[in-house]
Amino acid sequence: MISSEELHRIIERIGVFCPWYVQWLESLQKDKKIELEQLPLITASVLERYYYSSDNPLAGSDGLYEYRTSGTSSGRRKAIYYSETDEAAYMRIKLDVFRTIMGSAGYRTALADMGTGHAEATAARVFRQLGMEVTSIPYTLPIEQHLARLQSFQPEVLYTMPSILDRILLSSEHPESYGIRHVILVGEMAPAGWIRRAAERLGIAVERITDTYGSIEMGTLAYYSPQYGRYLLTEGLIAEGVGTEVLGEGVEPLPEQEQVLVLTSTVRESFPALRYVTYDVVRDLRPIIVDGVERMSFQSIVKRIGPDLKHGEKISIYDIEDVVNRHLGRLSSVRVYMDGNELKVVVYSLDDPNCSNGHRPEKLNGQEHTNKTKASRLLLEAVRQELEERIPEIGAMIRSGILGRIQVVYGSFQDEEQRSRVKHKKVYYDKVEGSE
Repeated sequence: MISSEELHRIIERIGVFCPWYVQWLESLQKDKKIELEQLPLITASVLERYYYSSDNPLAGSDGLYEYRTSGTSSGRRKAIYYSETDEAAYMRIKLDVFRTIMGSAGYRTALADMGTGHAEATAARVFRQLGMEVTSIPYTLPIEQHLARLQSFQPEVLYTMPSILDRILLSSEHPESYGIRHVILVGEMAPAGWIRRAAERLGIAVERITDTYGSIEMGTLAYYSPQYGRYLLTEGLIAEGVGTEVLGEGVEPLPEQEQVLVLTSTVRESFPALRYVTYDVVRDLRPIIVDGVERMSFQSIVKRIGPDLKHGEKISIYDIEDVVNRHLGRLSSVRVYMDGNELKVVVYSLDDPNCSNGHRPEKLNGQEHTNKTKASRLLLEAVRQELEERIPEIGAMIRSGILGRIQVVYGSFQDEEQRSRVKHKKVYYDKVEGSE
């Protein structure tokens, strides 16, 4: 843990950029000898009041990097600021993580196929500092242009998001032809079952798909280590796991072994990174020994929660996608829709007998098609049963009448719909498929 003296130095450093934070602590009668766990949590409501506000003095300040991301509950886009010191620390930590991930493989080329935000803005710089040739492509372009760039550039490393990799794999007959040797993921949850199927489609070992975890507020936070089978936190972070009851936002309790991740950064200065509530729920948060040093780690990120929690958000997309990919024989992507008390899981998969995901459908005679359709229905029924019986949150909501029976159906992959927004791994409310 962090000493009171070091904590005081961090508060003073943050106070230069966020004087409101020091004033806020003083108003709460927090003295200089305070311990970390005595500091107030930096929740979404605190940030909206002080940091994301239109009168934040950091807006327009010289010498700061500004990155924007999705909107707050008030409808404003979030502006996050990095000082020169923050940016240098971000780059150093990300470089160290990428060196660890890629090891001594000697990769020479990389393609960044990303959304928006800090990770996208710095991706090319990171790869160039590693001595690699790098190119990028906007996620909003038609999938055909993504595939053409992959085919022509033949990147050894692909840096992308799970939703974008879904688009690529569901639209490619032979994705192994792109020459990809390693995939680094960021931005969304990546279940182990989904990663296994993606690796099979690319013709690479499952260890060659590495999930990383970060946020625009804090930078690169963790990466998955196949050696330890866990996510390891990066330099300069102190992690706590808290129950939902301490947030004071009416969020229901979490199951055993699950906690809301709260982070403190010892290197950030133009953001109040002291007990920052990520609203990400992690499983089995605990320290382990790595190369003789204690490192904080967790098993997986299972979902996000928030102050405006709907009952669908009690459901883990991570768990749903993992169940689907364990039952179906090839890579599958899912979208989850809530309409009233109806939960619908739409599966995009190359196992769909009527697959039109950019591939030529198999030529089957009538009996073969009937048999495959029947087998597919049985698979979807097995998925439905496991979702209802094995995921506690879903089973509890069905038994209590909050949810009706789950529908699990195949969907027709249409890239125009998929590229309308970069992140798909969430619950969609009161909308039918394709209505966005």
